Amino acid sequence: MGKTAIVIGATGLVGEELVNQLMGSEKFKSIKIFARKSSGFKHQKIEEHIINFDEPTDWTSMVIGDILFSTLGTTIKTAKTKENQYRVDFTYQYEFAKAAMQNGVSTFVLISSLGANPNSSVFYSRMKGELDEAIAKLPFKKTVILRPSILDGNRKEKRPAEKISLAIMRHLTKFILKKYRPMPVDVLASRMIQESLDSTSGINVIEGIDIF
Repeated sequence: MGKTAIVIGATGLVGEELVNQLMGSEKFKSIKIFARKSSGFKHQKIEEHIINFDEPTDWTSMVIGDILFSTLGTTIKTAKTKENQYRVDFTYQYEFAKAAMQNGVSTFVLISSLGANPNSSVFYSRMKGELDEAIAKLPFKKTVILRPSILDGNRKEKRPAEKISLAIMRHLTKFILKKYRPMPVDVLASRMIQESLDSTSGINVIEGIDIF
């Protein structure tokens, strides 16, 4: 029998690629997507739940399955304030992970960020580090935290500055600064699935270039 995957962040760059790969995998019989708006996925494996992350009592009991994948996240541009970004990037993910753990989900795979550090003076890096630290304390049988560099994929929204940065980073990291090599989202999603199916237990943090 295949496994049941739970996905939050399915409408994002990594999340879309992850769901596409899960749909094509014989290892997974069903995919539960939790999102604040429809993901648009139509497939026999998909079970979609439209929820308000601010109302956990409405959805906690539905977070049931084998593996939780979180690719949830937002930008300060979209969130408008650091408080809003923290709520999405930390609070929503932590509360969802806690619900999954309490409901017997055995494995959690989280996308963090290169440079995540709870003691960082940089807000984004500190926020990601705080989440990694909090998640590591939840007693999942297996926890995988991946910390990719800048994501490389086709976004729906236009990000001209990011496009320029990617072009520069692709060139530079061929020769130097290799740990900052841009991360193709198909490679990242594939590694998420691979790690989720590995039989080892405990906490595994995978940094930057090691994801390749």
